[in-house]
Amino acid sequence: MSEQNPIQASLSRLRNYINQQIIGQDVLVERMLIGLLANGHLLVEGAPGLAKTRAINVLSKTIQGDFHRIQFTPDLLPADLTGTEIYRPQQGTFEFQQGPLFHNLILADEINRSPAKVQAALLEAMAERQITVGQATYPLPELFMVMATQNPIEQEGTYPLPEAQLDRFLFHVKVDYPSAEHEKAILHLVRAEAKQAGKTAEAFDPISQETLFAARNQVLDVYMAEQLEDYLLQIVLATRNPGVYGDDLSGWLQYGASPRASIALDRCARAKAWLAQRDFVGPDDIQDMAFDVLRHRLILSYEAEAEGISADHVIKTLLARVAVP
Repeated sequence: MSEQNPIQASLSRLRNYINQQIIGQDVLVERMLIGLLANGHLLVEGAPGLAKTRAINVLSKTIQGDFHRIQFTPDLLPADLTGTEIYRPQQGTFEFQQGPLFHNLILADEINRSPAKVQAALLEAMAERQITVGQATYPLPELFMVMATQNPIEQEGTYPLPEAQLDRFLFHVKVDYPSAEHEKAILHLVRAEAKQAGKTAEAFDPISQETLFAARNQVLDVYMAEQLEDYLLQIVLATRNPGVYGDDLSGWLQYGASPRASIALDRCARAKAWLAQRDFVGPDDIQDMAFDVLRHRLILSYEAEAEGISADHVIKTLLARVAVP
């Protein structure tokens, strides 16, 4: 790939623009773009007020596509997501009314507040890119990404996501508080936006969906050496047989990551290298992606939880012990 690759240049401008609007959350911005490039969904966890909603909202305005926010609540019904068939008495027939999932970008706000039936409806959309209502199946748009959020603080009245649904998320991103320097910049940005209220703000020329699809193809062409491919697989396999890398690890995990994790780690490492305008994957790309790709796919043992060991600690330990080529 040439350094003057126009598609890479477009995504680089997009990234810089979003970073100017979402200050201090560079990792979240990068993960959203990698999610688009790897054709996957994001689960974002963080305290209220950390710009999770703002981030996907800004992203939706920089690409050609439509955006819809769904507030998940305990009384939500599957039809509130998928849509429903409405009877038309004039024609004597039923007509399907599309639900909010038929948009390109979906914000599933506080996803863990919805019951199992609603989560199951979302699971089909995420996994199969289609909606089934009655006997009919309806395809979703080719560009389709769900960014779900959950609040780690308030767990009362929530429904933990089942492992099958967690595995459908490409990433589980943890959003932390900004630094003092970044928070000061946020104050300046909010004041500037308040002054511009009612005025036309400087707009970003949206990137077409065709450009994104072309970028996805270029990501698949990023070179990964066979030794690095083996290294990537060894990291995932280590989650299934952690005892190979130390007796202390043997009792930490009940279940390791599935082959879907290997596929996700491969796509994300390539996308990260491509965003950095490189045509090859390095060990750092794999290691950096490992935490967000694996943390929601590991099921810790009771002993590990009792000892206060987190999934991140397990991943960090495995990365330290799996030999880098």
